[in-house]
Amino acid sequence: MNKYFKILIWPIGLSPIIYLAVAWSSLPEKVALHFDLKGNPDRYGDKTELLVMVLVLSVMSIGLFFLLSNIYRIDPKKYAAENKDRLKRLAFVISIFMSALSCFIIYSSIKAGFELGVNYIFAGVGLLFCFIGNYMHNIKPNYFAGFRIPWTLNNEENWRKTHLLGGKLWFAGGLMMALVCLLSPDTISIIAFFTITTIMVIIPIVYSYRLYRAERTLNKEH
Repeated sequence: MNKYFKILIWPIGLSPIIYLAVAWSSLPEKVALHFDLKGNPDRYGDKTELLVMVLVLSVMSIGLFFLLSNIYRIDPKKYAAENKDRLKRLAFVISIFMSALSCFIIYSSIKAGFELGVNYIFAGVGLLFCFIGNYMHNIKPNYFAGFRIPWTLNNEENWRKTHLLGGKLWFAGGLMMALVCLLSPDTISIIAFFTITTIMVIIPIVYSYRLYRAERTLNKEH
């Protein structure tokens, strides 16, 4: 399947531009370009601004895929090449998410608001976290993806244990985030999103540092 990603990324990355081109004639001269956390528009602008935004997101979506697919070539870590296929799959899913988000922005600009509510966006991010968590424990030490902190980059065992915990935490946290955001009002979804995200980031970093301190103490004793 990996060999088809380079082909599929183009229609996926360009789909927002195609969508905007189809909807262009029906757009008013002033469209909603920014929304508050409840999905209400709080800034309007010329529709050419929307075009620029969509073009930038599409370029970023495609560019991110090719960047992560080839980043192993410049990574000095000896296991970098082993991450090639894993990072390519992750980049492909992230690119799909970015294109979907871009299409959602276009749709919301046409409708002048989030008809589905911001909690659906947070649920989508949760599912993305869940997917990333499913791959995290397999990522080898590198300078571009994962928890790239001094204690993990300088110790392969620290990296392995940190990403094993992080993978489980991101999978469970992302799944919980998606469920809570889908089933809860916007205010609770916002609180849940930022709370769970903070926990998912902080716990692996603290755990990694504790491993580092424990190893350093053990080395001093010997």
